[in-house]
Amino acid sequence: MRPTRSKTWFTRFAKWTARMAGRPVAFVAAVGIIALWGLSGPLFGFSDTWQLVINTGTTIITFLMVFLIQATQNRDGKAVQLKLDELIRAQTKARNVFAALEDAGEDEIKRFEEEFRELRQSGLPRERAVREAARRTQDD
Repeated sequence: MRPTRSKTWFTRFAKWTARMAGRPVAFVAAVGIIALWGLSGPLFGFSDTWQLVINTGTTIITFLMVFLIQATQNRDGKAVQLKLDELIRAQTKARNVFAALEDAGEDEIKRFEEEFRELRQSGLPRERAVREAARRTQDD
């Protein structure tokens, strides 16, 4: 089964916006807008309205961008997890418990971190480290 292009307008718009916002030209444009605003200060007497324009504009843009970028990050994170799940399940020596690790509690994640730290420090060759990790899973 081949992935298909997203059909929802929001997903397409969120991905496009995140791509555009991450480009250097977007940063340069933002700096340009701030510079123009700053240079226009004397023209408007540095008034409260002049300050309110930039504060309101940046707040609205930031508020909307948070949701768009978060939607894109959630989707990308889920895609990465699925790719990793496929790789884990394809390996005969891998422990499938790691395929659902994003749902694990903090204690379980800390236990795995400690396990891998110990395996690295023990200096076991790769095959023996894999067997040791598998043995520890069976003991639990």
